Amino acid sequence: MSTVRTLVSATLLLCVAAVSAAAAPKSTTPSEKKRAAAAAKATPAKNTSVVVVRSGNGALRRVALVRVEPVHPSFGQLSGLHDEADVLALKSGVALVLDQDTNEVLFSKNAEAVLPIASITKLMTAVVVTEANLPLDEMITITDDDIDTEKGSRSRLKVGTTLPRGDMLHLALMSSENRAAHALGRTYPGGLAVFVAEMNHKARELGMNDTRYVEPTGLSSANQSSARDLATLVKAAHEHQIIRELSTSPEYAVEVGNRPVQFRTTNGLVKSPEWDIGLQKTGYISEAGRCLVMQAKMAGRQLIMVFLDSAGKYSRIGDAERVRRWITESAAPAVPTLAVAKPKL
Repeated sequence: MSTVRTLVSATLLLCVAAVSAAAAPKSTTPSEKKRAAAAAKATPAKNTSVVVVRSGNGALRRVALVRVEPVHPSFGQLSGLHDEADVLALKSGVALVLDQDTNEVLFSKNAEAVLPIASITKLMTAVVVTEANLPLDEMITITDDDIDTEKGSRSRLKVGTTLPRGDMLHLALMSSENRAAHALGRTYPGGLAVFVAEMNHKARELGMNDTRYVEPTGLSSANQSSARDLATLVKAAHEHQIIRELSTSPEYAVEVGNRPVQFRTTNGLVKSPEWDIGLQKTGYISEAGRCLVMQAKMAGRQLIMVFLDSAGKYSRIGDAERVRRWITESAAPAVPTLAVAKPKL
């Protein structure tokens, strides 16, 4: 996928040069000249390219900015996890499906590999906040400290936005709101350092020995875990009704700057009639690839699914669908297992 993206970006740039050169001698109207001049003077944003499209007679039709994503291999790709094939042809480098009630493993692929987990981190953030029994109606204000300096991600929660802790938890789980998650950790009794220590303490308590947290959002690639550990986390988080409800909420509106702002789920499967999802969390940073954990009921079983380091924007959803079809179409599926040594990161 990364190679395809690179080729597409290069092709766009070549097309811009070729089309512009071919159309240069042809006349345009005064208004078209003004639009072209404005486009030429504009400074494209970082990681964007200007695309100029003209009709057959040379008239300017459209000027567009196309975002060109930088290519950064994930840790899983660098470790060779994607070189391993599996019977379901999953795009995820790591996958695990198990029965929540019996712990029977139905599918396993590199389940012991330790990788960055991106915003799956927020599930532990939610567990620590919930188990601390902090008042959900206590107001929390977004400050400059909550701005992402790790990846430079954007947020619709402006500095100065004040919301109840419950709303911050809702947005962190449903929409993977980074500032909301950071604010939850920052306002924990004792501060952010104490909160992160509690995250790691809870991981040890649950037996998640391959897991390490350094902050509450997942923006840092130093937040790492394995599929087996994350299945344990999903099972623990599922015990809390509030985490089940907020993580599977399809949308929610909050007041930001005296106006309602609508937030939506990052996982479209929660709205699908073919799925009965009890808990979910998505995640993405370039080092982690696309990640997804879910608790869902199918074929009369309560299942936990973990997909890590999926290569492609929609591939984690596609992998979940492949597993769902396999489970529902197989009365007693075999247990395909594909395991490699833990990558040294």
